Formats: sequence, structure tokens, C-alpha cells
Amino acid sequence: MAGKKITVLKLREMKERGEKITMLTAYDYPSALTADRAGIDVILVGDSVGMVVLGYESTLPVTMDDMVHHTKAVTRARLAALVVADLPFLSYQVSVAEAVRNAGRLVQEGGAEAVKLEGGRPVVEKVEAIVEAGIPVMGHLGLTPQAANQLGGFRVQGRDEETARRLIEEAELLQEAGAFAVVLECVPANLARTITERLRIPTIGIGAGPHCDGQVLVYHDVLGLFDRFQPKFVKRYARLGEEIVAALQQYCQEVRQGIFPGEEHSY
Repeated sequence: MAGKKITVLKLREMKERGEKITMLTAYDYPSALTADRAGIDVILVGDSVGMVVLGYESTLPVTMDDMVHHTKAVTRARLAALVVADLPFLSYQVSVAEAVRNAGRLVQEGGAEAVKLEGGRPVVEKVEAIVEAGIPVMGHLGLTPQAANQLGGFRVQGRDEETARRLIEEAELLQEAGAFAVVLECVPANLARTITERLRIPTIGIGAGPHCDGQVLVYHDVLGLFDRFQPKFVKRYARLGEEIVAALQQYCQEVRQGIFPGEEHSY
């Protein structure tokens, strides 16, 4: 069950005590409600909503209006979890002013308590400005889906020495810019361990091995509700998609055979 309110400060304290942080990506009221009731520490309203809920091939078509809409749904359910919302593609890359304005929308209109944006050195100035405006920022390094075309697809990052060194430097730059945490996606476990040990702020891994300060997965992946593809880092804890199909098939059958509605369902 949900406990005391999770804050940015509490996440830092959890890292200092060696307590693992749980984070789950969710996009609507019922999923956020169940995540919060389960005791998830951080709910991320991810731009992966584009692929998982809206049916796009990537995160790139997701708009600020999409993110505000889904963030509002999630925050209506929030009890204890810290809610972080993604800044979607082109909502922060164009200028510092746009980055601050759009981060403000996710907080003011959406009700988020923090925002997340992808990238290292190129976004440091934006992170500083958003933090200066009073909005907590979570960084995101490694495989950054918004830049997948530039990275050559959805590939593990940091396998060579040069890229690994750059990721370490960028993680430290994000920390100094004021980020309260950094997501590390699809990087080798040893590199993630090095970054985690060097940072004062928490690292949240997804496909980054067991040594990060916390882990994040997508709600629909954890529960087996999304089966278009399954990355290596996903562990399915249930297969609800199969159960839902079976239940709906039974409903169809009973309606067609005149079994439902029965006398007990009638007035």
C-alpha cells in the first residue's frame, strides 16, 4: 500500500541509505492508481505513451498537449508517488525559453512534480534554466529514444571507451546543472555502476544492470499488456493481455448464445 509522500529530497536520502528506488511508467488514472497502491516510489508519465497507448511507431509524434492530457489523468490518482512527466520531442530542443515554458505547462496544467528530458551536454543550459524556475529535472542518458534516428536505432550505448567516457562526463554535467536524478537506458552494467558510484544523485536503470539506485519499467510491459515487441531488459510479471482476450472471448460467446444477460442481470 502507498505510504508517505515521495519527494525529490526523499529519493536522495534513499540513495544515501542504499535503498532501491522503484519507478514505473504509467499513462492514465487506473494504471497510476494501482501503481500508487502497490507502493511505487516514482510514476513516470513517459512519452512512450505514443507507442504503448496511441499506437505510433515511435515517441516522435507525441505533442505537449498529449503529455499534458495524460499527466493530468495520472495526477488525479496520485497519493504518495512522485509524478515525473516527459518533455516530448521538440518541446525543449529549440530554445531555453521554450524548454522552461513547456516544463511549466507539465507542472501548472498537468500537475507533475518534476519533468524529464533526454540528452547530455546539449541540454545542460535548459536543465539549469528549468531548475532555476523552480521545477525539478530528471535527466536521461544512454539510449535516448527521441534521438534514435541519430543513434542508428534502439541500440546499447557506451560499449566503446570514448562513448563510455562521454556518458560519465554528461552524467556529472547533469548533476552539476541541478538534475535530481538520471535515467540510464541500455548501457552496459559496469558503466552504469561506475556512473552510479560517481554521482551524488540517484540513477534509475532500464536495461542498465543491477547496480543503479533504482529501476524503471513500463506498466504495460510488466503486466503483459503490450506485446508488439519485448526488449531484453523487460521482465513480465503477469500476462494480463492473454487473460483479457480470453475474458472478452467468453463475453462474446455468452452474448451470441443468449447466456448473458441472465435473469440475475435483469430488472
